Amino acid sequence: QVQLVESGGGLVQAGGSLRLSCAASGRTFSSYAMGWFRQAPGKEREFVAAISWSGGSTYYADSVKGRFTISRDNAKNTVYLQMNSLKPEDTAVYYCAARPSAQYDYWGQGTQVTVSS
Repeated sequence: QVQLVESGGGLVQAGGSLRLSCAASGRTFSSYAMGWFRQAPGKEREFVAAISWSGGSTYYADSVKGRFTISRDNAKNTVYLQMNSLKPEDTAVYYCAARPSAQYDYWGQGTQVTVSS
């Protein structure tokens, strides 16, 4: 079992930056791929970014490519999402998730990100 706790959300003006963190419990964190997802009001949850267990591979949604950076520190059991050049359309609840195998089995509670215009 893995427990995930997100932090770092908040209110920011368009063009600003935020850094989200996701702290994981459990000794197997370093063997899991990790991802960030988001859900805006009235919309489906969507993929934002993912990172392999080693951190050697990263993947991004086209909508955030070049603006967001996912990273991880396995010694701290933490994955990060650095978000720059934020836009109002980035407003959503952001979730981190752990993928021990073919799918994301563990999810955090989410952290709200609000970008004002």
